[in-house]
Amino acid sequence: MRRWIVVLLVVLLSVLAACGGGGGQQAAPATGKGDPIKGEQLFVVTCAACHGPKGEGVQGLGKDMTTSPFIASQTDEQLLEFIKKGRDTSDPANTTGVAMPPKGGNPALTDEQLLDIIAYMRTLQKK
Repeated sequence: MRRWIVVLLVVLLSVLAACGGGGGQQAAPATGKGDPIKGEQLFVVTCAACHGPKGEGVQGLGKDMTTSPFIASQTDEQLLEFIKKGRDTSDPANTTGVAMPPKGGNPALTDEQLLDIIAYMRTLQKK
């Protein structure tokens, strides 16, 4: 049942993203190698089901990215490698008990697209 809810949420968020459901908010200018505007669109369809549409986390699924010391402490290259690998439930650093699949479950994502997602993730961080 939970899986169907997640699938439904991903589909709904995809439709909203296609309709311009960003609420007119513009992403911050790129500070690294990626494009946060492209990254937001990819984030919504790849990451939001577990991490929330604005990275605030979904209880029991994905961590809050807005205040994550892990994200803040990593370079873009380190985050790229982390996202490409994912985090299994057997990893001692996994505190949710839910696996993060490599590339958020979308093996088609390129390094460039992942860097766009990372650039968007940086805009979500509360300072």
